[in-house]
Amino acid sequence: MLTLRGVRKSYTLGSDTIHALRGIDLDIARGEIAAITGPSGSGKSTLLNLCGLLDSADAGEVRYDGATVAAGNEQERTALRRQTIGFVFQSFNLVPVMSAHDNVDFPLYLLGIAASERQRRVAAALEAVGLAAFGQHRPDQLSGGQRQRVAIARAIVKHPRLVIADEPSANLDAVTAAQIVALMQRLAHEHGTTFLIATHDERLLPHCDRALNLDDGVLAGGSYAH
Repeated sequence: MLTLRGVRKSYTLGSDTIHALRGIDLDIARGEIAAITGPSGSGKSTLLNLCGLLDSADAGEVRYDGATVAAGNEQERTALRRQTIGFVFQSFNLVPVMSAHDNVDFPLYLLGIAASERQRRVAAALEAVGLAAFGQHRPDQLSGGQRQRVAIARAIVKHPRLVIADEPSANLDAVTAAQIVALMQRLAHEHGTTFLIATHDERLLPHCDRALNLDDGVLAGGSYAH
């Protein structure tokens, strides 16, 4: 579903060059739940941004569903990202003046989906994350865990082929985290949704298909949870 070959990414910080990724080779299968672990500053967010087509590599190749994504073709990356990738950001990135319902609805609105179908999908997504009764609440009326669940609902509402999640359980209690893991597993197994997760949460790892470690821009061979 997603293939990276020899991917490198560097940033300039003042007079220093930060080598965030140092030649990443990675294959993620359709319907796989893969976790990326590693210390802060190891390059996890950079890797997620490249896999989610939010950024392009300095060198190497990214293939999405078998087709190479051209580094310089922002229009192609934007179309793929909007139509087929869902994101769960660590900082939520919810629109503060919109209700939970409208935040989840917004990606569908951008895709031009009919209002009746949008209403059905939004209701189903909020129900799936346990927030059916909170659709009209704005983000500032929700707890951190509830806002994280709104972000997860927004990520899955367009039925994406790939979900990129940065610390999706960071603000969730154990019970809610278990519910979100069960939801990811169901989407992966029933619909072939692929999940790529950056996490420090040891609770998630046994429920992932594979856990890989990223350290100083180098990706170590992953272990399979089952």
